[in-house]
Amino acid sequence: MLIPPLLFLALAAVFIWGLGRDDPNALPSTFEGREAPAVPETTLPGYTQLTDEMLREPGVKLVNFWASWCPPCRAEHPTLMELSQRMPVYGVDLKDNEADALEFLGKDGNPFHAIATDPRGRTAIDWGVTAPPETFIIDGEGRILYRHAGPLIREDYTNRFLPELEKALAAESP
Repeated sequence: MLIPPLLFLALAAVFIWGLGRDDPNALPSTFEGREAPAVPETTLPGYTQLTDEMLREPGVKLVNFWASWCPPCRAEHPTLMELSQRMPVYGVDLKDNEADALEFLGKDGNPFHAIATDPRGRTAIDWGVTAPPETFIIDGEGRILYRHAGPLIREDYTNRFLPELEKALAAESP
């Protein structure tokens, strides 16, 4: 007779704890602070191939997992276009039709300094990507500093992503 009320209290305690976290929507990345996983050795025709060496070049850079079929990816596209004027932005095209990806970049512009394609999603798994878009801030040694799940738009961009980007850029400055 005591077991159901005790189970209820335990479950309620777990829910209350979850509500008290700083950001209950945040998915912690086990990759932060670790070296970025390998990127695929394939790209879209006519585009520069993203390589592992590019992720280890000096300076802060971004790696964005995207797809032409992804509405949030389309919503964040203007933000990526602006960011690409400040720093290298690299793209990994995820589970996409090549023709659709080429049409999307041709129509809306290409914010990516280099692109890799991940047609089966294997690299996304290696990076811990749950769904596109996801953007990673990478330091000059190829380490993941921050993972942002979701589109880089509105308050989520200004309140969560930009402070992490500014922190990364400040750490790289002499």
